Amino acid sequence: MTRGYIIPIGGAEAKVNNRAILRRFVEICGGDQAHIAVIPTASQLEDAGERYESVFGDLGAAKVTTLPFQQREDCKRQDWIDVLKEVDGVFMTGGNQLRLATTIGGSPVSDLLRERNLEGLHVAGTSAGASFMSEHMIAYGKEGMTPRSDMVQLVPGLGLTQLAVIDQHFRQRDRLGRLITALAYNPRPIGIGLDEDTAAFLAPGGTLEVVGSGGITVVDPSEVEYSSMDSVKPHDPVCVIGIRLHVLIEGATFNIKTRRASPPPADKDS
Repeated sequence: MTRGYIIPIGGAEAKVNNRAILRRFVEICGGDQAHIAVIPTASQLEDAGERYESVFGDLGAAKVTTLPFQQREDCKRQDWIDVLKEVDGVFMTGGNQLRLATTIGGSPVSDLLRERNLEGLHVAGTSAGASFMSEHMIAYGKEGMTPRSDMVQLVPGLGLTQLAVIDQHFRQRDRLGRLITALAYNPRPIGIGLDEDTAAFLAPGGTLEVVGSGGITVVDPSEVEYSSMDSVKPHDPVCVIGIRLHVLIEGATFNIKTRRASPPPADKDS
């Protein structure tokens, strides 16, 4: 049994021109045979699901179904659960990740998404949908380069992976400090900071590939020698020594299991 792809996107992905990320997602889900479910729960826009239905349809997906879980009671609807049992891919829109966590977290829908991802279902999410994917989710935090003790609030996420903490709109909103703060609490997972219009295609074997026009900042705390997180006062900066950082662009990869980064393949025409 092979698990499906996990595809967090940094938000503001191209939907009109050069839709490389969304096109790649449709291809992975089966192309013109793909059935994709859109979950617009995080968004307050009434047409969020319809917009992605149109985009995925234009990209050749055979069928696209919107599942607008708005209340926890919706997560018990058997007709919507039956759809999730059949689709090849699930796409979670942007908005507010706490709406995803409080509406879907701990429900039959979240259980089914984890089970089906282990069986081969591909799950993508943009912005808030990306943050919700990991076991430890960044609910909110402050901007800035320097980590501070109270800079970030972590809550349980969907739990598709325990190996990463995911942040989005990364360069655009100056979020390095809050990602390092999240890792300083427990330096076990890596941090994935996604620029806008940039995605991490995390393959079943644990290799992350960058797709999109921006970069991905990978923060690897596996060799941290010292952290002052246990002794700092509220609002104080945190000292972290020995952390590793990679900035990866399209085509570059990172193996989460071996913690090794590789550059994009050399251009054969150069």
